[in-house]
Amino acid sequence: MKIQIINGPNLNLLGKREPDIYGSISFEEYFAHLQQTFKGCELFYFQTNHEGDIIDKIHEVGFSYDGIVLNAGAYTHTSVAIHDAIKAVTVPVLEVHISNIHTREEFRHKSMIAPACKGSLVGLGLASYDLAIEYFVKMKKA
Repeated sequence: MKIQIINGPNLNLLGKREPDIYGSISFEEYFAHLQQTFKGCELFYFQTNHEGDIIDKIHEVGFSYDGIVLNAGAYTHTSVAIHDAIKAVTVPVLEVHISNIHTREEFRHKSMIAPACKGSLVGLGLASYDLAIEYFVKMKKA
């Protein structure tokens, strides 16, 4: 089972950026936890601050992997292009957010990508990634 995790803008600063919202460990540290927890899965991690790179990665894996876990960061609220990329591929995409976007600034309340995704996990901290991977594992077994 192959699962691609894609993190968008500013998520390279996890562990440093607003630790009261995003926690105090880097995603690379958390990715090691995910690899240890889901040994039966091939997990791949990609982070970029550039919208087009997110789209390119969705296109690259979107017809051959078993799932994509996408935290599009701020592009969640603005990117019709990422929405369209998700709609264009056959691999299911789960949207994740570490913070609860619905309890933050009003401009964060709307997700442009959610309607194109299989589902969304928000406000559960880094555990959102675990839950998304668990979903894909369960769906593969079903």
